[in-house]
Amino acid sequence: MDIRHTATFNGRLAFLIGRIRKRLWVKPLAVSGLSVAAALLAKAADGTDLGQIVPNVSADSVESLLSVMASGMLVIATFAVTSMVSAYASASNTASPRSFPLVVADDLSQRALATFIGAFIFSVVGLVTAKNDFYQAAGRFVLFVLTLLVFALVVFVFVHWVDRIARLGRLETTIEGVEKATTAALQRWRDAPALHGVPASPGDLSGRAVLSDTVGYVQHIDIAALQDCAECIEGHIRLAVLPGTLVSPVRALGYVSEDALPVTEADRARIVKAFVIGKQRTYDDDPRYGLIVLSQIADRALSPGVNDPGTAIDIIAILMRLFVFWAAPSQNEDGLPVKFDRIEVPALSVDEMFDDAFTAITRDGSRIVEVSIRLQKALASLASMGDAGMRDAAIRHARRALACAEKGLDVPTDLATVRHLAAFAEQTPDPSAGTIP
Repeated sequence: MDIRHTATFNGRLAFLIGRIRKRLWVKPLAVSGLSVAAALLAKAADGTDLGQIVPNVSADSVESLLSVMASGMLVIATFAVTSMVSAYASASNTASPRSFPLVVADDLSQRALATFIGAFIFSVVGLVTAKNDFYQAAGRFVLFVLTLLVFALVVFVFVHWVDRIARLGRLETTIEGVEKATTAALQRWRDAPALHGVPASPGDLSGRAVLSDTVGYVQHIDIAALQDCAECIEGHIRLAVLPGTLVSPVRALGYVSEDALPVTEADRARIVKAFVIGKQRTYDDDPRYGLIVLSQIADRALSPGVNDPGTAIDIIAILMRLFVFWAAPSQNEDGLPVKFDRIEVPALSVDEMFDDAFTAITRDGSRIVEVSIRLQKALASLASMGDAGMRDAAIRHARRALACAEKGLDVPTDLATVRHLAAFAEQTPDPSAGTIP
């Protein structure tokens, strides 16, 4: 397998493993298999001289301990599942249904559930084998030691997990999870702004279009596979979509350069296969989705039924932090090496990212002076970051926020305050030009 095919395989495998690891059943299944193996492998000690060295543990004591663990673990595992389901429902109702995958993917909860189920399986298998005289002296001693270790592990995990389950599903924890997922996605784009391809020229859509076969969201793009296809047809491929784009059979996924060889149906199928398309957006390669979910959580908090402007104000601060992170100088200022020189990839649009983050908050927060003030301060700060594209986007949204506030605020002094703050976005071209109140 050459380097090109290895990169293609590794990229797709990493994406699939990442998706599978987030499934709730994976870790419990793996730990259950290990539990069965541990209970059965204790028999291997009977083939050694260990039985002449270790104390003789009675079968009744091992069976009693395993019986207590089996009954207790069944109750704890049921309690864990019930608590997690309640937390999932709470996250969907208080924050956003789009945050549900992040709550399910909580590592500590998955490890706790896997530990409880694994301990239950271990105790049942150990109890059955012990009652049927499967072990001799050495085997019983090893099983006894394993049982004590499993019991200690269960106690430790349970105590540690109780603190997490008390927080899991709470609004603050869910928002923190969305922020972390969005930061991770932004970091991946900062590490590879063009996905290790060639930055595409804005507006260039020339070439032969390759259309999607289905309707859905682009979840992942296998750039290595596209490079392989481009080399086979001796041309270049310009992406027309990025992860998070909604595609359909009339939407081009990309354009093959005119100087390439004729694109056969097999070539077209390989190009389309490089785009992983699903029914829902995912956080991994789509930082805009995280911005949208944060905006939706803030928008729900601003609804008359919830009336929680404090959450919206907190999320404005989070959005500001994310954009500051995005605009910060990269460690790779000299440029990243181009690994896929035949693939042209468009950049993330700062304008669209600002639309995702602030449009809903501007619309529904305009009637609340605290939200309008915090929004104008955040936009003025972002305008002063020194990034021309971010400055233009921040000024545009500051003007829109002011227009909405003029219609939503009834108190003249409140409106005067918002107008005063809105001016800072346009008057602060850099951090040294003025201080935002």
